[in-house]
Amino acid sequence: MLEGPAAKPVPGDSATPLQVFRLAEAYRFAAALLQSQGRAGDPVSYAPYRMAAIQAIELYLNALLLRQGRTAPEIRGLQHNLDARARLALAGGLVLRANTAKHLADMAGSREFLVARYGAEMTVPVSNPTRVSATLAEVARKVAEKLDEIKDGAPTGNRTPVSALRGPRPNR
Repeated sequence: MLEGPAAKPVPGDSATPLQVFRLAEAYRFAAALLQSQGRAGDPVSYAPYRMAAIQAIELYLNALLLRQGRTAPEIRGLQHNLDARARLALAGGLVLRANTAKHLADMAGSREFLVARYGAEMTVPVSNPTRVSATLAEVARKVAEKLDEIKDGAPTGNRTPVSALRGPRPNR
């Protein structure tokens, strides 16, 4: 989308659901590597992991929302609200465990994305890294499954399932 005569295109406006999904996968792998650098009792040491994990979750949900017909500007308007994204995805047929949906709502409510990004003092309670990992794993798996279910007009035999594009599970 261009705004004004000299404006540049907004990154992501022309991305396909598959491209967004693959970017989510890259962030998921990065999160796995960063998680191993966290130190018990030092919440700040988990901030890079948390940022990458939250970004991956956001991108997985974005990929599904795009596939469901939402526009990039509409999705961008959700800012970093994981709860709003999850509610739209759930309304479109995504099925998540109740605990996972609640965790996404809690993360949005506590503004965990902003805490991870700017909260060097880490005085605000944040999710346990294990809980973040579980949420990320479930969202990644369920979005891949849902993307495989949605028909895109191509004959089934000619489509590579999205789940086949997923790399191996990151080591923990």
